[in-house]
Amino acid sequence: MAQKPAKAPRKPRADSKRNRELLLQAAREVFSAGGPGASLEGVARKAGVGIGTLYRHFPTRDALFEAVYRSDIDRLADLAEQLSKEAGPVEALRLWLREGVEVVATKKGMMATLALATDGKQDLFAYSHQRLTAATTALLSRAVEAHEIRDDITPEDLLRALVGLCHAPDRPGWRPSVARLVDVLVDGLRRGNG
Repeated sequence: MAQKPAKAPRKPRADSKRNRELLLQAAREVFSAGGPGASLEGVARKAGVGIGTLYRHFPTRDALFEAVYRSDIDRLADLAEQLSKEAGPVEALRLWLREGVEVVATKKGMMATLALATDGKQDLFAYSHQRLTAATTALLSRAVEAHEIRDDITPEDLLRALVGLCHAPDRPGWRPSVARLVDVLVDGLRRGNG
């Protein structure tokens, strides 16, 4: 008796992919506003889906937090490539760093929960470090090769500066202040300023 050939895994349905994206966006908003106490029911409600749909995509709260985190890292890494095609070297770097501020801003309400959800998950930190370092390297290298940015800064230096700027104590109006400081940082990296 002949064996049936193994079926190829089905591609996710369009509505399933759409629901997943709606859930990720809703989770970003709900968790950044409500912190660790934000409810999964609130996420499902904001996404316009039932709680069962949320659990089909993300069986645990930690799985949802990790998916939001990975999604934002991927979006930031992909943006670096897009900006390299659409903007000059220095402007691409500036715009990317400013978007990094926005990503951190949405995470501030989630930081305690993210720390718990990702505790001990070295692969997640390795993944995010690799993606962000590669993105920063590409943008920085392009600006250095164009002789527009000093060549004595490393991608790690730049990421460390961005994280440091964003983790100052929260006060009203911190985001515009940090965006201005990003501009000061980038202008300080221009050739002839060192």
